[in-house]
Amino acid sequence: MTYADTLEFLYNQLPMFHRVGAAAYKANLDNTITLSNLLGNPQNSFKTIHVAGTNGKGSTSHLLASILQEAGFKTGLFTSPHYNDFRERIKIDGKMIPEEAVRRFIEKWKDDFVKIGLSFFEMTAGLAFDFFGDEKVDFAVIEVGLGGRLDSTNIINPLVSVITNIGLDHTQFLGDTLEKIANEKAGIIKSGTPVVIGETQEETEPVFENVAKAKNAPITFADKNFQVSSEIVLKDGHKKLEISRKGVSFLQIQNFQLNGTFQLKNVVTVVQTIQVLKEQGIKISDENLIKGIENVFKNTGLLGRWQILGNSPLVICDSGHNVDGIREVVKDLDNLKPKKLHFVLGMVNDKDIGGILGLLPKDATYYFCKANIPRGLDADTLVSQALAFGLSGTVFPSVKEAYQTALTECKNDEVVFVGGSIFVVAEVL
Repeated sequence: MTYADTLEFLYNQLPMFHRVGAAAYKANLDNTITLSNLLGNPQNSFKTIHVAGTNGKGSTSHLLASILQEAGFKTGLFTSPHYNDFRERIKIDGKMIPEEAVRRFIEKWKDDFVKIGLSFFEMTAGLAFDFFGDEKVDFAVIEVGLGGRLDSTNIINPLVSVITNIGLDHTQFLGDTLEKIANEKAGIIKSGTPVVIGETQEETEPVFENVAKAKNAPITFADKNFQVSSEIVLKDGHKKLEISRKGVSFLQIQNFQLNGTFQLKNVVTVVQTIQVLKEQGIKISDENLIKGIENVFKNTGLLGRWQILGNSPLVICDSGHNVDGIREVVKDLDNLKPKKLHFVLGMVNDKDIGGILGLLPKDATYYFCKANIPRGLDADTLVSQALAFGLSGTVFPSVKEAYQTALTECKNDEVVFVGGSIFVVAEVL
């Protein structure tokens, strides 16, 4: 097999959730357990941190990996989905898995995978665990793909489980209330293993407390202990953050490069998680913590989170794609107070379309498009629903044409924003 053959096998022969949606969802871990036994359970050969949540789990995972790298640990990072290159999903110390490692793994096990009937994500998780084991990483930060309890990553025994927050997303699989979704994500809580909850929410707090108590797992709510007590924007656009612990100054981040107010919540979650690791004897200094946060782009190659693509005019993309994520995006757009906003918008068909459209600014000019995946919402359908919410604009046959037109029509003192779907952002990137 060539590498191209390998990717074709991964993408086309077996279902892939981010392309086709529900058809790829597996409601049990049977295949994953069969796979891990076949591979010799490589996930047990290194220390792990498990990260779930509706929003922020990707950024949180990258931040944790960056901090561990700064502390001198050889660090694996498994995230999803990818933007441009399949190999973005599996990294060690910020470097993507080599093409040859992907090719060799699939060629070796392909017949077994077909026999078992593995999904794309099950194979990818197996590849990550196998690669991290072969490369003898010290730590791996493992981001949940979807939910928690039944996710293919939920065969690890981490040092700490992290749940960033709970919002209404993937309700067809996880439940239609915050409590039901929290219960699914609480499935990553392991017996006797500490769990960090990033955001205290009235509806979900009792769910997490009850599951943690039943499993004798020490539970900490990060935002009850740590807060961003001050935020100063520097001349270069970066920020200086002061983190306090129960009202007392704890540490200062001099060069915070992540944009978007939601990232402040992620930082609090990360700081708390590092304290839990330190309590277990993991040697991470405050300097490692600060540098890891400051150097997250350089260390891990984080993409697509309130990312600045240009400054004249200001061009921004963000991967927020559910009601809670879009709500944060809209707050940040309001803070920019743009003279005019050009919004390149595409969505996937299994989201709360009305809930999202109802949040978007009515005075923006919209460039409606469909990402080139089967789950993409038809742009004509999107515009007809958008009109009902007072949003107006033009339909384009591709993300590329929508984006290029927005850039052409945007003046230097205006703003172009690209969002609504990870896959729209991916095509622009």
